[in-house]
Amino acid sequence: MNRLIPLLLLTLGLALPLQAVPVKAAKDTPIPITVHRSPTCSCCGKWMEHMKHNGFAVAEIRAEDMDAIKRQHGVPETLKSCHTALVGGYVVEGHVPAEDVKSMLNSKPTAIGISAPGMPVGSPGMEMGAKNDPYTVVQFDKSGNATVFHDYAGQ
Repeated sequence: MNRLIPLLLLTLGLALPLQAVPVKAAKDTPIPITVHRSPTCSCCGKWMEHMKHNGFAVAEIRAEDMDAIKRQHGVPETLKSCHTALVGGYVVEGHVPAEDVKSMLNSKPTAIGISAPGMPVGSPGMEMGAKNDPYTVVQFDKSGNATVFHDYAGQ
């Protein structure tokens, strides 16, 4: 008889209360990113926290020879910053905002990566009060050609 009650309720158009079960949607799955950084750089840790807070699962690799890492992954000399990250087959150089990384992953450009050259004040991990320097995130190809990806005019 107990088996017939749910069937009878459904037949009458009544529903039993369902227990809420949290389900993590695929879009909420953290995006894996590997960050190569110097063991002595503190702003890299702040950038990694920014990435974690924005849906990335960060794996950290501390490296003494960051120039070798940058050469290995095709980062042009003029676009270097303090850390080099790898995500979804792309290179992310420096303090690039998480939203730009997500935008790159969604748009799938033919570039090998994006960079926020130098260490611009106000970029993620480089927050220093109310002052924000204007800076540009660029995308670059394996020949070292760079084009504007996102311009931050002192925001």
